[in-house]
Amino acid sequence: MSQATSGGDKTSRERARGSRREEICEAALDLAAAGGNHAVTHHAIDDRLGIARGSTSYYYRTRQALLTAAITHLTGLSRHAFLATFEEADTSLDVDRAADLSARQLDLLLGPRRRDALARYALTADAANDDGLRSALARCLFSVPGAEALMAHLDATDPSCAAHNFIILLEGLLFDRLHGSRSGLVIAPGSAASIADLRRPIRLWLTALQHGD
Repeated sequence: MSQATSGGDKTSRERARGSRREEICEAALDLAAAGGNHAVTHHAIDDRLGIARGSTSYYYRTRQALLTAAITHLTGLSRHAFLATFEEADTSLDVDRAADLSARQLDLLLGPRRRDALARYALTADAANDDGLRSALARCLFSVPGAEALMAHLDATDPSCAAHNFIILLEGLLFDRLHGSRSGLVIAPGSAASIADLRRPIRLWLTALQHGD
């Protein structure tokens, strides 16, 4: 067998392993969102993917390794979504535009990315006594560096402090619509009403930030 062929086979195997790991992480998030953290087991993922028992544990030997991989995968999905939205925003980004883009990001987590948000909340129980998982979960939906860049662009006096406070606001709005007092409202994600409902408090907060309140 030639070196070229051998190298090609190795690349194919590595690509297949990468694809399988991604499928496992996706299945873990699906199970967590639908059934809570206890639904995420190696065997349950094997069954969901229709693969031989023991296949998931071949890639992730422990449950902690599996959960860490799933959360890391979720972080990657969130980073991609953030960049897809804010990197295309022009340099004249103002409060109104920032509020609109932020509201649309939250609305995605209530609609097309609802699975991701539900999985994140479901896995918090596993992170209660695990500093590594807790830290990973804390940053898996919202980007602190991204928020800091946005706050700096809006001329916040302390971009780092403002970024953390902004994420607190977004976290609260998301939880309220998913599980809080406004979860019973009939507001369809993706609708103008949904985006307006989220945009309003975000715009008020950003306006207060610029006025130094």
